[in-house]
Amino acid sequence: MAQPIVKINDIYKTYSSEPTQVEVLRGISLEFEAGEVVVIRGPSGVGKSTLLHVMGGLDLPTSGEVWIKSQNLNQLKNDHLARFRNRHIGFVFQFHHLLPEFTAFENVLLPSVMHEPFSKQKEEYARYILNEVGLEHRLEHKPNELSGGEQQRVAVARALVNQPDLLLADEPTGNLDTKNSEMLYHLLLSLNRKLKQTLVIVTHSQDMDDAAKRVILLEDGRVAREIVKKA
Repeated sequence: MAQPIVKINDIYKTYSSEPTQVEVLRGISLEFEAGEVVVIRGPSGVGKSTLLHVMGGLDLPTSGEVWIKSQNLNQLKNDHLARFRNRHIGFVFQFHHLLPEFTAFENVLLPSVMHEPFSKQKEEYARYILNEVGLEHRLEHKPNELSGGEQQRVAVARALVNQPDLLLADEPTGNLDTKNSEMLYHLLLSLNRKLKQTLVIVTHSQDMDDAAKRVILLEDGRVAREIVKKA
């Protein structure tokens, strides 16, 4: 049996705000296979985003371990962790966080040249992935010249430009209208089938449930239920 690409063991996350402590994650253990689509769902405040941030190395757990491709993220120092994230993990958030002074093409290219020199191959892949999200005609436009749906598609392309093993999407349609939300969900699924990255989507909505291999329901910082779809 193939090794899971992501494995999280007994994760706890507690935030301290004197004189109180807030326990957000309470002993979560999960595994994710290469190429699968998983939805993590639950109402606001149950720890969905915190779990995604810990899984992606944006935040460290209070206790427990996160393994990605046999690498224990807890053992990486800040600079090595940043490089590992950049190479192996892509993030899409509710807000696109594009740099306003850069074009769509420059925003997408940026992660690929943060830790390594520019190359023609990187430029070509940035153009390719923008084409894949349907923005080949908007490369030189800055974010304020793009619609909300287009801005989020640029954010998806930016998350994929380094060909990561894992794509983490935190409420990626939360800032979009119904039409653009549906378009973005279909785009994420299409890219998952084509590029074979593991896709984990955090949401409070049931819209993506049918497309996922698994749906993980969180409640009070714990896994309340896991729904596995038949192949």
